[in-house]
Amino acid sequence: MRKLILAVSLVASVGVLSNTAAADELALAKKSGCLACHAIDKKIVGPAWKDVANRYKGQDAKADMIKKVKMGGKGSWTEVTRGVPMPPYSPRVTDENIEKLVDFILAL
Repeated sequence: MRKLILAVSLVASVGVLSNTAAADELALAKKSGCLACHAIDKKIVGPAWKDVANRYKGQDAKADMIKKVKMGGKGSWTEVTRGVPMPPYSPRVTDENIEKLVDFILAL
């Protein structure tokens, strides 16, 4: 019985940590201006982040995504954005925070 209680507590703690981390990353995204054009589950101007995660699932896309966020660009999601380019976010957003945001998006 103790093992069961311990296991349930551990799973609950991981869920809380995950929710806390997600809340931190969403706060970072809001502070960085990402949420003006993106949302987790719906298109705004840019694609939904879940769609981004699904497109690149199983691929080594992290470096390319970091570059796109830093330098901006267009052409990867033209059918969604109708040609509206993504603006560059570096140096306004630090490299460390860009990497955190890309990790968050790819993990969705």
